[in-house]
Amino acid sequence: MDVLPLVALVAGSAAIAGAARRTPVAAPLLLVAAGLVAAYIPGVPAYTLDPHIVLPLILPPLLYTAAVDSSYLDLRANIRPVALLSVGYVLFATLAVGWLVYRLVPDLPLTTALVLGAVVAPPDAVAATAIARKLGLPSRITTILQGESLLNDATAITAFKVALAAAVGAGASWGGGVGEFALASVGGVGVGLLLMVPLHWLRTHLTEALLQNTLSLLIPFVAYAAAEQVGASGVLAVVVVALYLGHRSWQVDFETRLQEAAVWKMVAFVLESAVFALIGLQLPVVLRGLGEYGVGEALGYAVGIFVAVVVVRFVWVFPATFVPRALFPRVREREPDTDWTAPVVIGWAGMRGVVSMAIAFSIPLTLDDGKPFPGRNLVLFLTFAVVIGTLVVQGLTLPPLIRLLKLPGRDRQADTLAEAQAQSEASAAAERRLDALLADDANALPQPLADRLRTVLDRRRNAVWERLGAVNEVTGESADETYRRLSREMIEAERAVFVELRDRRRIDDEMMRTLLRRLDLEEAAVYREDGSD
Repeated sequence: MDVLPLVALVAGSAAIAGAARRTPVAAPLLLVAAGLVAAYIPGVPAYTLDPHIVLPLILPPLLYTAAVDSSYLDLRANIRPVALLSVGYVLFATLAVGWLVYRLVPDLPLTTALVLGAVVAPPDAVAATAIARKLGLPSRITTILQGESLLNDATAITAFKVALAAAVGAGASWGGGVGEFALASVGGVGVGLLLMVPLHWLRTHLTEALLQNTLSLLIPFVAYAAAEQVGASGVLAVVVVALYLGHRSWQVDFETRLQEAAVWKMVAFVLESAVFALIGLQLPVVLRGLGEYGVGEALGYAVGIFVAVVVVRFVWVFPATFVPRALFPRVREREPDTDWTAPVVIGWAGMRGVVSMAIAFSIPLTLDDGKPFPGRNLVLFLTFAVVIGTLVVQGLTLPPLIRLLKLPGRDRQADTLAEAQAQSEASAAAERRLDALLADDANALPQPLADRLRTVLDRRRNAVWERLGAVNEVTGESADETYRRLSREMIEAERAVFVELRDRRRIDDEMMRTLLRRLDLEEAAVYREDGSD
């Protein structure tokens, strides 16, 4: 097996994604563009999206890392709009886009058109999360988009299976489709509910962070495989488990949390980068397969279907936003007021991604009777065009659209004030606990050490308040920022001495690593409030 193409893909996509962080353009857009260009560079190997790899091996960790960072409480508070988008919209888009494709493309069977409708129905979890994170959208819109993209793959995959069964002649009925959807959704949630408590128990009872993080890497694959084994939705199982574990992550020890955050950040970065680069690299594959359709004719269909996908989303989003509020007073009471700008952004943020491509590539070559699957190559090309079109057109225009609409972002001042108040309450509780402990003779400490505990506590309490206050006129830093900078300079001086002592053979490498780890932990503690990447 030649691993060089895989290494080249990971290294190249990671380099481009890293460079994108220094540009105003979101990384997915640059990666797709780079993939399109690289596909025609001589010597670049042909990369083909294998659904047997993407769906069980790439999708679960991407869903897991997105879900574990999501807020269960926010999703629960916005369950109505999330459900209307992740279930209602996907089914509506499958039927509406499928019917429009059937009317647009001559001689394409309705069953094949519905297969394409299901393929392009779900906005992508990775694209939505990446774009929302880059733009700093209002928190409620971000929650709705993330919740939709986490759950809609289950609906789309189930709708695809039903449409595909009808297309290949396996026999599919409305009753059977409803039954399969019920099994996928209820079964997926059920498997997630069965797994989440024992997995969390295991995480909290393993004594080594290394073992806990190894388990963490296995969890999405275990949940996905267990659900798929019984015919349920692996997507929903992964999301349910991840939301539960993320909600209770505070019960895991600090070393595990630190390692886990670093590990999953790296895994998500590598997979997201490679996935978007792979999308662009599929262009030669889909063009070679067009067969009886000319490129010009296929492009004409692609433009029409791209427009249909965009319009159908707006046709659903606006009524789904305002009709329930008009009909049900309880909805108006429970949910904040909104105007037309929020559904405009949600409607325009429907980027498609790797899941659509992987589902399209899973379409069989032949029907049950051995005849070629009608329009399979055209479906692949149209899926590719919709994915590229939504990522590029909507991805590039979404930032100026948000600026034009003047959507309010998160109130940083209010967030800092809330953080300061929360820290003040927590510090007061810690101070009461410290007083109670020091009153016990069993916990007697020399006064300098007791004072040091109080000093650390005071600094933690005051650090956030200082961000609201005056800054240094020379450096522009708050007192807390100056403190962190000076602490780092001191730690760097100590680190240099340890290295010098090692080089002079005064200490060995093992001792140096032990001393450096202590400094690393202290530096991490100093910078824990910084929040920067």
